[in-house]
Amino acid sequence: MRRKIVAGNWKMNGSKDLVKRLVGSISEQSGSGGVEVVIVPPAIYLSEVAEFAGGEVATGLQNVSQWQAGAYTGEISAGMARDMGCAYILVGHSERRQLFGETDGVAAEKVKQVLASGLTAMLCVGETLEEREAGEAVSVVAAQVRKGLASVSGDQWRRVVVAYEPVWAIGTGKTATAADAQAMHLEIRNVLAGMKAPANEVSVLYGGSVKADNAPALFAEPDIDGGLIGGASLKAEEFISICRAFPADA
Repeated sequence: MRRKIVAGNWKMNGSKDLVKRLVGSISEQSGSGGVEVVIVPPAIYLSEVAEFAGGEVATGLQNVSQWQAGAYTGEISAGMARDMGCAYILVGHSERRQLFGETDGVAAEKVKQVLASGLTAMLCVGETLEEREAGEAVSVVAAQVRKGLASVSGDQWRRVVVAYEPVWAIGTGKTATAADAQAMHLEIRNVLAGMKAPANEVSVLYGGSVKADNAPALFAEPDIDGGLIGGASLKAEEFISICRAFPADA
């Protein structure tokens, strides 16, 4: 059975006060319901998030180095993330691709490092508005999945999550309809099957202006296993509502 996951990506937001106010509330009220809740703060707040989460919420990093160790000032390795108790690492987020020039090849190297360290890689994929309007959305996303996960094999697939985030919907207030999101998630699952992955066991999440009011419709779709949440993850009540948005029989 696929894992149901709701992950909150704080991006470059946060403070000690926010951690104290937000994380404890989320860990106390989100409720399990078979849903794995993950908080992905800026790395500098990771220890405090883990402390306030009290083991009820998993933690992750927003980025990791493609190198294992060495003279790479400012970088954080997957091994360091594991040492700090992380469970998840975001790889290939659209902001890393657009603002920092990360390619599918770099994403693939980072996935290797994450899996070699025993952590779960959450590969982010998604098309721009221009690519969607040109009819290239499926081919773009399929290529990102194939290239980013090219080296994954065997039991490693159990530690892979794919997050579909259409770039045009991130932080814009726009979101794909539940039907559109489902269609792309099914395409992703078909790509995984073509890669000889256990496609029906890999969790595929949706991200892109997910809120409490649209989460139930999204999470009701058969191939959407949860969400990677941006702005709404900075509001405890909103994020908790999203965590509880899965159908009762899911």
